[in-house]
Amino acid sequence: MSDGFKTWQCRTCGYIYDEKEGDPNEGLAPGTRWSDIPADWICPLCGTPKSDFDMVEI
Repeated sequence: MSDGFKTWQCRTCGYIYDEKEGDPNEGLAPGTRWSDIPADWICPLCGTPKSDFDMVEI
């Protein structure tokens, strides 16, 4: 990835968080890095904690 953005996936439901795209519906602007998301953030689809996401390459 030449832009340095990473993609993270929920282990429980498969929700994808792409740093480049963000998730405006969740208040996460495009370009929001995973490290900038609060530790108590949870998956918007299933409620899984941030700690249970894995970085993935798509």
